[in-house]
Amino acid sequence: MQQTSETGATDLAQLQSTMLAIEQACTSIQMHMNPAAAEATIMALRQASRPYQSCQFILENSQMATARFQAASAIRDAAIREWGFLPAEDKRSLIAFCLCFVMKNASSTDAYVQSKVSAVAAQLMKRGWPDFTAEEREVFLSEIKNAVLGIHGVDAQSTGISFLECLVSEFSPSTSTAMGLPAEFHQQCSYSFEMGYLKTFYRWAQDAAVRVADKIIECDTAVSEVKASSVALRLMFHILNWNFRNSTNVGEGSKNRINLFQCGARCKTMEIKKSECVLVQPGPTWRDVLISGGHVGWILGFYGTLRQKFSYDVSWIDSPLAVSARQLIVQLCSLTGTIFPSGNEQMQDQHLLQMLSGIIQWIDPPDGISAAINSGRSESEMLDGCRALLSIATIASPMLFDKLLKSISPFGTVSLLSALTCEVVKANAANYNEEETWSSRALEILLDIWNVLLESTELGKSILSPEGLSAAATVFNVIMESELKAAADTAFDDGDDSDHFQASISSRDERLSSYALIARAAAAFTIPLLTRLLSERFALLHQGRGITDPTRILEELYWLLLITGHVLADAGKGETPLVPEVLQVPILDVMEPSQHPVVVLSGSIINFAEQSLDPEIRGVFFSPRLMEAVVWFLARWADTYLMPLEAGRGHNCTPGHDAIELHESQFSREALLSFCGEHDQGKRVLDVIVRISMTTLISYPGENDLQALTCYQLLPSLVRRRNVCVHLVALDSWRNFANAFANERTLFTLTAPLQRSVAESLCRPATGMKILEASNQYVRDLMGPITSYLVDVSTKSDLKAVAQQPDAILFVCCLLERMRGAARATQPRIQKAMFDMGVVVMNPLLTLLEVYKNQSAVVYMILKFVVDWVDGQVVFLEAKDTMVLINFCMQLLQIYSSHNIGKISLSLSKSLVSEAKIEKYKDLRALLQLLTNLCSKDLVDFSSGSDETEKLDISQVVYLGLHIVTPLISLELLKYPKLCRDYFSLLSHMLEVYPEKIAQLNAEAFANIVGTLDFGICHQDSEIVSMCLDALKALASYHYKEKSDCKEGLGAHASGYEDPNGKLEEGILSRFLRSLLQLLLFQDYSTDLVETAADALFPLILCEQSLYQRLGHELIERQANPALQLRLANALQSLTSANQISPSLNRVNYQKFRKNVHNFLIDVRGFLRTV
Repeated sequence: MQQTSETGATDLAQLQSTMLAIEQACTSIQMHMNPAAAEATIMALRQASRPYQSCQFILENSQMATARFQAASAIRDAAIREWGFLPAEDKRSLIAFCLCFVMKNASSTDAYVQSKVSAVAAQLMKRGWPDFTAEEREVFLSEIKNAVLGIHGVDAQSTGISFLECLVSEFSPSTSTAMGLPAEFHQQCSYSFEMGYLKTFYRWAQDAAVRVADKIIECDTAVSEVKASSVALRLMFHILNWNFRNSTNVGEGSKNRINLFQCGARCKTMEIKKSECVLVQPGPTWRDVLISGGHVGWILGFYGTLRQKFSYDVSWIDSPLAVSARQLIVQLCSLTGTIFPSGNEQMQDQHLLQMLSGIIQWIDPPDGISAAINSGRSESEMLDGCRALLSIATIASPMLFDKLLKSISPFGTVSLLSALTCEVVKANAANYNEEETWSSRALEILLDIWNVLLESTELGKSILSPEGLSAAATVFNVIMESELKAAADTAFDDGDDSDHFQASISSRDERLSSYALIARAAAAFTIPLLTRLLSERFALLHQGRGITDPTRILEELYWLLLITGHVLADAGKGETPLVPEVLQVPILDVMEPSQHPVVVLSGSIINFAEQSLDPEIRGVFFSPRLMEAVVWFLARWADTYLMPLEAGRGHNCTPGHDAIELHESQFSREALLSFCGEHDQGKRVLDVIVRISMTTLISYPGENDLQALTCYQLLPSLVRRRNVCVHLVALDSWRNFANAFANERTLFTLTAPLQRSVAESLCRPATGMKILEASNQYVRDLMGPITSYLVDVSTKSDLKAVAQQPDAILFVCCLLERMRGAARATQPRIQKAMFDMGVVVMNPLLTLLEVYKNQSAVVYMILKFVVDWVDGQVVFLEAKDTMVLINFCMQLLQIYSSHNIGKISLSLSKSLVSEAKIEKYKDLRALLQLLTNLCSKDLVDFSSGSDETEKLDISQVVYLGLHIVTPLISLELLKYPKLCRDYFSLLSHMLEVYPEKIAQLNAEAFANIVGTLDFGICHQDSEIVSMCLDALKALASYHYKEKSDCKEGLGAHASGYEDPNGKLEEGILSRFLRSLLQLLLFQDYSTDLVETAADALFPLILCEQSLYQRLGHELIERQANPALQLRLANALQSLTSANQISPSLNRVNYQKFRKNVHNFLIDVRGFLRTV
C-alpha cells in the first residue's frame, strides 16, 4: 500500500513538473523571452509518445488558458499519429475525455480553448469513424443530443451545438483537417456522415432554436438563450452549405424540372459571378425537415418578430443572432433540386414566394433603405436582401422571377430590382471617390442578378415582360447618366493611378459586360439612346472647335465607346464571336436594313473614327486616349460585324415559331450580318480600319498603349478569318502597309514585341490567296528584305567593332522579332516560304550568337526565333530538310553551351547574380521548348516519309540535346517554377516514350538524369513529383518487361554505375525504391500523389524484390514493440499479396496494388512516423 502511494506521488510530481514546464514555455512566448527554447519545450510535448495523461492533467488543472490550448493540440497530434496502434478503449477514452471537458467547462470564458478541444474531439471521432460501430457512435452522440436539447442547461446547450458545428466542418470535404490519409478515407467518412447523421443534426439544431425562441421574444433584456439560438441557426446554415452528393439518388424526384432546378446551365452562371451563391440541393429525404414541417415560415417569422421588437436598436441588425438568422434565410432561398417533387411545380413556386415575402422588407422601399443607410443604419440587412434576391433569380426562370412579386404587390420583381439598382447606382455615384463602400458591394450583387436573368435568351423572344423591358431601360439610362457624369467630373484627373478610367479596360470588363446585358435586354430603347448620346457629343465637339476646351466631352466619348463596344459585341476569347442573339430580336418601325438601330449606331462611330485620318481634325480631337477607345472598339466590332461568316446563312430555328415572327427575326438578323458584308460596305470599312491602324502606328510615336491595342487587338481581328484575308490582300492600303514594313524605316520606331506582332499579322493574310505559289511569294516579298538586312549585318567586315553599339543592337533585335512574328504565322500553305526564310538566316544566326554572346537580350531573341520556327516547321519536313534543321539546332546548342557553362560568377553582387540567373533561366526555358518541339516530329509527322533510309532517330537527337543542356541547369535555376516544370515535363516524356534510350547513355549523362530525378521526387510542387513518378514507372516497367523476356533492360544502369568521381552508386531502380518508400512512409506529401506513387512503386518492387524484403526487415527491426513488429510485417506482406495480386504489369494489377497501398498507409504510416 505504501509502495502504491509512493508511485502515485511520483507520477503526480512528474505531471506537475510537465505542466509547470508548459506554462513557463507559454509565458516565455508571450513575453518574447527565449522563444526558441520555449517552442522546443512545447514541441517536445506534441511529439512525445503517448502524452495523453500529462495533457489531460494540464487541461484539468492548469490556470493558464494557453497551456491548456497547447495540451489539447498535443493530444490531437499524438492521437492522429499513434491511432493505428492505440487500443480501442484508449481511442474511445480520449474522445470521451474531450467531450466531458467541454461540457464540464461550458460556462468557461476561454472560448478558444473550448473551440480547440471541441475540434480535437471532432477530429478524433472522424479518425475512428470507420472503426466505430453504430452503437459506439451513439454512446458519444447521445449525451451531445441531450445537451443540444437543453437538458443540461443553456451553456451546455450552446457548447453541444458548437461541437456539432466542429463535427460538420471536420466531415465536410472542403474544410476537413489533413490527417496524412488518402482522399478516399475522407470521402468515405463524408458519405457515411451525410447519409446517417447530417439530417439528424439539423433536426437537433432546429429543435434547440425553437425551444429557446419564445423566451428570447418575450424577454426585454438580453438572455443567455440568445447565444444558444445564434449557434443553432449558424449550425443549420453550415449544414445547408454542405455539398450534398446524394441529392438525386432517390427516384421520386429524378425527373424534376431540369431546366430550372438541376445544376445545369444555371450552375455555370455561378462560376463567373463575384457574389457568392451556393445552390442547396439536399434531395427528397430532406423534404419533411425543410419544406413540409413549416420550418421556413418559422425562421421568417422569428426573424421578423425580433426585427420589429428591436427596431429601436440600430446595432441589433449586426448582432450574432440577426446575422445567423439572415444567413440561414438567404441559404433557404437557394433551396432547389429533387427536394421538390416531380409534377408539383407549385411547391417550388410557393417556397420562392414565401422567401421573397419574408425578405422584401429588407430591400423595399429602395429609396427609404438607401436614405437610412446614408443616415448611419447598418447596410448588412440590405446586402443580405440582395443576396437572397440573387439566390431566387438563380433558381427561378426570368418569367417566374418577375411574377413572384406580382401576386402580393402591384408591380413585378424586375421592377423592384430596377428601382433598387437605380438607387444603388445613384448612391455609388455620390461615393464615387471612396473605396469599398456599401453601394459598390450592393451594385456587384445586383449586377449579378441582372446577369443571371439576362444571360440566356432565345432568338426572337424577349425574356422580360414589357414592364420588365421598361425597367431594364430605366436602369441603363440611370447608369449612363451616372457614368457620364463621373467621366466628365474626372476628365482633368491624372488618371494613371485610377482604376476606373485607365487606358486598359480589362479591369472594367466585368462591370461593362453587366451593363451591356441590361442594355441588350431593352435594345429597342438603349441602342437609340447610345446613338443619341454619341451624336450629341460629336456635334458638341465640332460646334466648340477652337472655342471651348473639349476635354470633358472627349472623356465622355471615351466611356461611351467602351460601353457601346460591350453592348454591340462579345469578346472572342480565342473564338470568333457571333452577333448577340438578343440584338437580332425584331424592332418595330424598322423597314430598311440601313435603319436598324445597330447599323445606325455602328455607322456613326465608324464615320467618326474615319475623321481621325484627317491630320487637322486628328490634332484637335483625337488624343491618344480617345484613339485607344476608338481602336479597341473597332477591334471588338470588326471581330463580329465585319464580313461575318454567318452572312447569307439561314437561322436554325426550332419548330413552332410563328411565321410572321420568324420573318421579322430573319430580317433583323440579315440586316446585322449584311450591312458590312463582303458585298456591301465591308470593303470600304476594312480599308478605313487598315488606314486607321497605320495612322496609330506612324502618327502617334511613343504611345505604347495605343500601339499595343493596334498590334495585339485590331490587326489580329482583321487577319483572323480567311474570307476577310481574301479582300485584305487586295487593298492598296494593305499593300502600302506591307511595303512600309518591309522596305521603309518608319515602323522601326515600334518596340520589339510590337514588331513581332505586326509581322505575324502581315504574314497571316497570305492564306487568303487562291494560288499556293502566290501565297508563298507574298511571304517572300514581305520577309525577303528583312532576312537580307540580317545577312548583311552578319557579314560586315567590321561586325565585331560596330555590333555592340546601341543602335546596332536595337536594329538586330527588331529584325529578330520580325522574323519570330513571321515564324509564329506559319501555316501549311506558306510553310515552304517560312522554311526558306529560316534556312537563309541559319549561318547569320550562328554568327550573331557568337558575336552577341554577352548580350543576353539578343541571345534570348535568337533562341526564341529558333523555337518558334522549329515549332512551325518540324512536323512538315522531309528527311533531308529535317537533317538540315537538326544539324542547325545541334550547332546552336553547342555554341550556347560553350559560352554559358559556369557563366554566373559568385564574385558578382547579389543583384547582378540574380539578374544573370533570370537571363539564364529564360534562355534555358527556350532551349527546353526547342527540344520539346523536336519531340513532336515523332508524335505528329505530315511529311511523305518516302525515303525510309534517311529516317532520323529524333529521340537520340533530343537525348543529345538534353545532354548538352542539363549541365547548364543548376539546382538553383530549377527553383524557377516554369523552368522546372518545362524540364521535368520533357524529361518525363522522354523516359516514358523512349525508356530504352537510357540504357545507351554514358555514365555522365545518366548521372545527370538520376540527379535531377532525385531532386524532382522531393520537390514541393506535386505536379513535378507526379511527372518524376511517371518517369520512374516507365523505367521500372520497361526494365521488368525486358527482363521477363530475357533481355538486358536498363543494363548496368539498373545494377549500379560509377559517378563522375569514380564512386560506385547503386542502380537507379534500387535507389528510387528506397527513396519512394521513404517518401510514402515518412514524409509529407499531397494525398493526390498516392495513386501515382503506387503505380511507380509496383514495378520497382517487382524489379527489386530482394531489396524490398531487406528494407522491410530493417523497418520491422526498428520497432521495439513486438505488437508493432507483427503488425508491420503483416502489412508489408499484404502490400504485395492482398487482393490476389499477381506479378504482372497489367491494368487490373495496378488497380489492386493502389488499393493495397491505400490500406498499407492507413495501417502503418501513423506509428512509423512516431518520434
